[in-house]
Amino acid sequence: MGCQLKNSGEITEIETPVFEKILDSFQLKGSILIYDEAGNSYFSNDFSWAKERNLPASTFKIPNSIIAIETGIIQSDTTLLKWDGQKRRLPVWEQDLTFKKAFQVSCVPCYQEIALKIGTARMKEYLDKFGYHEMIFDSATLDKFWLEGDSKISQFEQISFLKRFYFSELPVSERTVKIVKNIMEVEKTDAFTFSGKTGWGMRSGKNNGWYVGFLETKHNVYFFATNVVPKEGLNIANFAAARTDATRAAFKSLGLME
Repeated sequence: MGCQLKNSGEITEIETPVFEKILDSFQLKGSILIYDEAGNSYFSNDFSWAKERNLPASTFKIPNSIIAIETGIIQSDTTLLKWDGQKRRLPVWEQDLTFKKAFQVSCVPCYQEIALKIGTARMKEYLDKFGYHEMIFDSATLDKFWLEGDSKISQFEQISFLKRFYFSELPVSERTVKIVKNIMEVEKTDAFTFSGKTGWGMRSGKNNGWYVGFLETKHNVYFFATNVVPKEGLNIANFAAARTDATRAAFKSLGLME
């Protein structure tokens, strides 16, 4: 695999050049960061990039969902979010959606409405309790702070939050954790369960893509946070799929997700 070890306290950081080759093959620039829970090791092609902060974009639907369930604004994954009949950016959003479906198709208007129902005070209270810092908003920006403005999060911070969520270390009920894990599930096989959430932010006209989540195998769990930008020449229509495909290719390169 051509990896180089770098000790950082008790955690091992493993330079993984094959991730860079994978990103190149998808015409992407950035970092794939994978944390091996059992091995207490991080794998990445660019640890410096992984420490840089960007808008969370739709990856914020994970904490937003947790708060919505915990506060009772959303009752379950089958709660129906009604379409108001207004034109939306994507046709798939122009229909009534269950909460699970709204998460999976990343319905921005649905989650903007949820954020407004949560309210500024409760949103700040829960994000503070979650250790989900660097979110900057007030009542005027409550429905868009994760999409624009000065809010920011790094790949390392994404994984730190996902670990606390996964291992039920957040101050929320087990029921809430179970429901959100369910809506995050992307693929389940005999060998693994793969869960995640994409994000696509734009600042100063520049695209920035996310894919975060976790891969559960029979004996381990791996957390991941991919953050990428398109290289010149990439058809932007292919950017969305490139984020997820590159991440899966990285897992395959580690001998997982065969």
